[in-house]
Amino acid sequence: MASLDPVIDPVLDKDGVRLTVEDAIAAVTLTNPAKRNAQSPALWRALAEAGRLLPGSVRVVVLRAEGKSFSAGLDRQAFTPEGFDGEPSFLDLARGSDAELDATIAEYQEAFTWWRRSDLVSIAAVQGHAIGAGFQLALACDLRVVADDVQFAMRETSLGLVPDLTGTHPLVGLVGYARALEICATGRFVLAEEAVATGLANIAVPVDQLDAAVRDLATALLAAPRDAVIETKALLRGAQDRTYEEQRTAERQAQARRLRDLAGIGD
Repeated sequence: MASLDPVIDPVLDKDGVRLTVEDAIAAVTLTNPAKRNAQSPALWRALAEAGRLLPGSVRVVVLRAEGKSFSAGLDRQAFTPEGFDGEPSFLDLARGSDAELDATIAEYQEAFTWWRRSDLVSIAAVQGHAIGAGFQLALACDLRVVADDVQFAMRETSLGLVPDLTGTHPLVGLVGYARALEICATGRFVLAEEAVATGLANIAVPVDQLDAAVRDLATALLAAPRDAVIETKALLRGAQDRTYEEQRTAERQAQARRLRDLAGIGD
């Protein structure tokens, strides 16, 4: 998969995020391994910008990270009185109005929301630690391929906080309410075998095979016609909110659109 090749000129390369694009595949890479790809508001803005910069030709987006850890979560500097240079500290944010705090968190969440766009399939390639915000970033993607050394953990609750970067909805959808509560409330590690068994990960492979496994999956996803994948994704995403009869109706409507399209018959 050429888009994982670092020799490609990046579309974006700043604040710990690099975006490369080639044809139908894009790679978004976290590029601060010295800090285990710890996250900050600047990184979140760069991730949101990466989503906006994707050309229409892209069908598959791979999220990956340099170094031994996918992401160790929020950079603890956020909790210091000085915070990050040019940014309000989290302590300052807490002193703001409810509306200001809500708007700021909503802005942070934008880094995590675009990965499930209907016109894309996103794959997180996860190795080592994926903690807190790192776990939620992996959960933001449609699919997860993990290395056998992966360690997922949701540590926000142990810090007196809650997971607020869009991770709770996919987590409950994947593992169910009871297991999601236990994972979040205890902050324990979820390792590769459990991740696959519970649906958190699609497949686990040795660390040195992670890129190859993601490459194979991306290639397989590109084999089907784009419109069929888009319709199928929409059907599956909406299934949990529909009754059985509503889902039957949605299937019929989607298939009618596909048949008319294949026959060259407009609506």
